[in-house]
Formats: sequence, structure tokens, C-alpha cells
Amino acid sequence: MNPIELKERLQSGGSVFGCMFSAIDSTRFKNALAGSTLDYVVIDSEHGSRDRTELQTLCGMLREINITPVIRVPVPMSHYVAMALDAGAAGVLVPYCETVAQVEECAGTAHWHPLKGEYLRRASSEEIFPSERTKEYLANRRKESFIIVGIESVPAQQNLDKMLAVPGVDAIFIGPNDMTTSLGIPDETKNPKYLDVIRDVVARSEAKGIPVMVHHQNVEDSLASIEIGARFVLHSSDGRFMQAAMQDQFATLRKAAPGGGEATKARDTIETM
Repeated sequence: MNPIELKERLQSGGSVFGCMFSAIDSTRFKNALAGSTLDYVVIDSEHGSRDRTELQTLCGMLREINITPVIRVPVPMSHYVAMALDAGAAGVLVPYCETVAQVEECAGTAHWHPLKGEYLRRASSEEIFPSERTKEYLANRRKESFIIVGIESVPAQQNLDKMLAVPGVDAIFIGPNDMTTSLGIPDETKNPKYLDVIRDVVARSEAKGIPVMVHHQNVEDSLASIEIGARFVLHSSDGRFMQAAMQDQFATLRKAAPGGGEATKARDTIETM
């Protein structure tokens, strides 16, 4: 799915589906991904050690196979948003936002880059541009771009209405690990306290026509988020998919093979980010 189609699907009330790239760092998986049915991929540069060349290579590969590239930047700063767009990302996921100022800075850059400084402030907050021609030029240049704002703490949830009011916010992201830790219930994704947060964020965001993305690692938790109303579905990661497929298929083969021994107990050894 290309970025325009993805944005139109979400704006019309539909759902899109993607996963996180935490391990893949080259184009060698291109053919496998081409048949994956993914609508989009989030390339993690917050927790992963990725350089700008690698980000550009991965974005180019995803575009070639009609998967929308999204980059999760390290911190909520406009410079990183600009670098993600320059690398070829259509979407930028900005993690751990808590203030209106952070959202204004990043959302403005996502929609009006390469404007900077005072010109960016005027365009974002006052819709004042150097000229009408400049406005039309930038609107066309950034027609694919979208920004996803990370709500990953209790202070962020409390400040959500103000952040939703910032022009240019296209989607909201909930990071379960950070959010549950902030709530005092680390990784308890089935805890009613955490599920109430998802319900609250989805209700307030959808009231503004803004879809919500929740990054869960297993089908049960992702289904729960979908049932609550999350439409920007971000499920699992490249490493987890590989591990789960190996565990499942080799367990089946061990049972069938003579002298295959007892199936090794499956373990999730991938760190949650």
C-alpha cells in the first residue's frame, strides 16, 4: 500500500496493518516482504543503532514493493523528523511526547519541511507562508507525509487533548512497555488499568477523527486493541515473527521424526521495546 492509499484508508475509517523492523538492516529480505501483505513497516531508529544510509536504503526497498515506510525517530525533535523525511520515510513516529511544544515542532516539520525556524513557526501556528506559491509547493511536496505522536506516559495521557488540538497530528501511538511502566504495572498488558488507558486514548482521538496505533507483541493483545478501536494496527516485529515461525514448525517436525526427542520448550528471548 502506498502512502496516499494508507492515509485515505485511515481517513475513511478503515484499518491498516504493519510490523516493526528491529533487526532487518539490508535489502536481502525484499522478496519475502513483497509477499507479506504488510501495508506499512515502522523502522525503529529509537532503540536500534541505525545510520542514515541504512534508513534510506530500507525506505527505498519498502517503496519498491509498495509498503509504506515509517521511521520511529530517537527523540521528539524536529531535526530527527527532517532527517527521516530526507531518508525517504512517508510517516514519522515521534516517541514519548508529553508537551504541546514537542508536538508542534515535530508536526510542523512533518508537513512543511524544509521550512525551519521562524518560517516554520509561522506556517504551523499562523498558516503564514513566504508566498502562496510556497504554500502550494510545500503542500504538494509533503502530500505523502504524516506524523504519529507517541503517548507513552501518564503525563502524556493527561495532556492528550491539547496535543490532539495541534494542527497536523495524523495519528497517535501508544507504547505498551513505556505506558505500563509509567502506570506502575510494567508489561501487564492485560491489566484493566492499562486497557482503560487504551480505551480513553482511542475514544478521545477518534472523536477528532485521528486513528490510534498500539504496538503489541502477540495476537491476543493486538486483537484486544482492535476490539477497543485501534485501527493503525502495529503488530510484533521482524525478529519475533522469525522466532515464532521457527519454534512452531520445528516443534511439529520434532514430534514427527523418529528419535527427535522432546520438543525444546519455546521461549521469548527478544527484548520488548
